[in-house]
Amino acid sequence: MKTLLNEQICAFLEESDQIAALSNVSACIQLTYENINWVGFYFVKDDQLVLGPFQGKPACTRIPFDKGVCGKCYRDKSVQRIDDVSAFPGHIACDCASRSELCVPIIVNGECVGEIDIDAPTTNRFSEKEENEMLQAAYDIAQAYLQHHWI
Repeated sequence: MKTLLNEQICAFLEESDQIAALSNVSACIQLTYENINWVGFYFVKDDQLVLGPFQGKPACTRIPFDKGVCGKCYRDKSVQRIDDVSAFPGHIACDCASRSELCVPIIVNGECVGEIDIDAPTTNRFSEKEENEMLQAAYDIAQAYLQHHWI
C-alpha cells in the first residue's frame, strides 16, 4: 500500500525530464521526513556513482563503487540502513554532522542505475517505515526510467 509520500513521488514522476522529476522528489522527501540533513540521488556513470539532484549541503560529487555506504548499496544491490555511520567501515563523510544513513538502490532490468541516499544527524534515525517507503520510491523511479526512456 502506497503512503501519501509515495503517491506524491508518483505524481512528480509523471514529468518526463529526469532532473526536473527527481529534483522535486528529493524536495518532497526533504519536506516530509523530519530530522534529516541530506537527501538525493547518485547515478551510475563512468564506472562510478555520480551526484544527481539533492537537497542539503554540497555533497561528494563522485563515489567509487568500492567506497562507503553508497558503494556497498551498489555492489550488493540492496538497501543499506546504517544506524551509526561511525561504525561502518569506510564510511564517506560528505557532511560530518551525519550519524545515520539510508541508501536504496534503483534497479532497472536487473541493473543498479542509481540510488536514493538519505542522511540524518542522529543515530538510529531510519525505521522499517522509511525503508519501505524508499523501496517503493525506488521501484516507482525504475518504472519512470522505463516509461520516459531515461536510460
